[in-house]
Amino acid sequence: MCGICGQYNYLDGAPVSRQDIEGMADSIAHRGPDDEGYFIAGSVGLGFRRLSIIDLEGGHQPMSDEEKSVWVVFNGEIYNFPEVKRELESYGHRFRTRSDTEVIVHGYKQWGDDVFNHLNGMFGLAIWDVRKQRLVLARDPFGIKLIYYSLKNGQLHFGSEIRAVRSGADEPAEVDPNSLNLFLRYRFTPSPRTIFDGIQKLAAGTMLVCENGTASVRRWYGNRPVPFSPPKSVGQAREELAELYRQAMKRHLLSDVPVGLLLSGGVDSGLLLALMNLYGESWQTYTVGYGTSFSDDELADAADTARRFGARHTSVMLDRKSFEEALPAIVAQLEEPIASSSIVPMYFVCKRAREDVKVALIGQGPDELFGGYRRHLGIQYGSYWRALPAWMRAPLVRAIMALPRNEALKRGVHSLGSGDRIQKYQQVLSLLPGDEIDALFHDGLLDRDAGNELLECWKDLLPLMSETDELGGFQFLEMRSTLPDELLMYGDKLSMAHGLEGRVPYLDKEVVEYVERLPARFKVHFGTRKWLHRKVAGEFLPREVLTRKKRGFAVNVVDEWFRGSMTAGMTDIVMNSDSLLYRYLRPSAVQRIFLEHQSGQNDYHKILFSLMVFEEWLRVQLSSDVGVGMART
Repeated sequence: MCGICGQYNYLDGAPVSRQDIEGMADSIAHRGPDDEGYFIAGSVGLGFRRLSIIDLEGGHQPMSDEEKSVWVVFNGEIYNFPEVKRELESYGHRFRTRSDTEVIVHGYKQWGDDVFNHLNGMFGLAIWDVRKQRLVLARDPFGIKLIYYSLKNGQLHFGSEIRAVRSGADEPAEVDPNSLNLFLRYRFTPSPRTIFDGIQKLAAGTMLVCENGTASVRRWYGNRPVPFSPPKSVGQAREELAELYRQAMKRHLLSDVPVGLLLSGGVDSGLLLALMNLYGESWQTYTVGYGTSFSDDELADAADTARRFGARHTSVMLDRKSFEEALPAIVAQLEEPIASSSIVPMYFVCKRAREDVKVALIGQGPDELFGGYRRHLGIQYGSYWRALPAWMRAPLVRAIMALPRNEALKRGVHSLGSGDRIQKYQQVLSLLPGDEIDALFHDGLLDRDAGNELLECWKDLLPLMSETDELGGFQFLEMRSTLPDELLMYGDKLSMAHGLEGRVPYLDKEVVEYVERLPARFKVHFGTRKWLHRKVAGEFLPREVLTRKKRGFAVNVVDEWFRGSMTAGMTDIVMNSDSLLYRYLRPSAVQRIFLEHQSGQNDYHKILFSLMVFEEWLRVQLSSDVGVGMART
């Protein structure tokens, strides 16, 4: 796990300054405190900061083959590199290290761009082909790792974080109002966009190629889930999934440094601990707690799970004062606004874990793969609603829409009426209807089709989901949008802020490709979410763990703190004409939402929370030395 960066003057071939590349690498030094390296050759420069995990002595980057014809900088882990290495050796390739990076070097020489389809892992990487004068950037299939880039005047700057790209740019980045529009709709900015005009991020499973004076982006991961034929029986699927979990865990424990686990009190991380015990014992585990004053606290549950499996457990205590003091630093570390209260406990638990371990497993993924959210119930059973005669649906819709507050229910009912699956998916994910978000902005700031940008982001994915059922199609998009662009993004940023590598075994390539071929009834079954996943968990976990309430690091407590801070501080933000968000948004529109929320007429806490995060983010940007402006369309 590392940080990478670089520059390629692909149009005019002007030489790259080593000082510039070193400055870009210095900006992400927190990602790699153990080592640094550089490759500068005329118009191309690569920078690298290393967090040593595998082959501590021999994994220095940039790494090349013996002929120095291919150079690689790589952030991530290739979990199947021993198998890939053996295959390449059978073709005559000779290896000098035990590093997983070297299989990328030789794999590219053997297979070209198809090397990525041979890899099972997480990666954001760059490959420089000396003979072809060709630079390739690529991001792993499910976007666990990040690659940001800018293309301007024939120059490519790229890096694991935005700060590396901005460090190499000639002028401050500016907020893109259309991307801000997407953030306010979905709480994150979907790939390939970022909040900044002119800076993009590779979408999960895509690659950028610079050669012959041109730069182009295309999808390299084109897996199209096809249902199993004949269909799997429940017993067969349960046994196969359990074995896939075992093998994924074996791969994800590959490390030359200590490995720990971020442990909640629930099923997903509990199952990870049980699987870890198949290959070792007395693992380090960590959870976040808030003390006995909160009924939703999960300190006791997590400690009980750890005790049952013989783990060495550490509880991280978080109070409101620490939360409020750390929030600006957390927002700054994210680089883009993310309106999720989970960012706070994630930051603190990663900070504590890094005192003992360099690698921590995280139980992210089953909710998206198996239908763990309430929205999945609506997607799965929406056909029953649409089957009702219009004369029955209409009065029900009117009654629900007339309810005070209950915004989530209203959005769900509104989306159920749509027969277009993509339009329905958009409506399910959006915090407010698109026209209400558009109305917040000053006239002239937005493109006419600003609200359709999410469809544009998804466009090349649509043919790949042609054989999925209704729920499977929604999950396919979540796995390549909400998961990488929100949850995995802040997981990467906040773990690497402390030099901690986060690994997500449930997002093992073999696991995901198997689950995406299963029918919806294996995921949401008679109203039970994550049905097959829980069946497998039942083989490893005691009943007491299986039946616990889902809490996810007790984010409800943090939600309460956010609401308290919002109540205290939102009035000052909303009623202050000097608030930074009013550079983009109309005070009267924002104040209307705030007043309707205060009166109890509507529940707008989610959009108000997003506005507060955006204001905090703008203040952090204003106080930084790179500054922030506004890009007008």
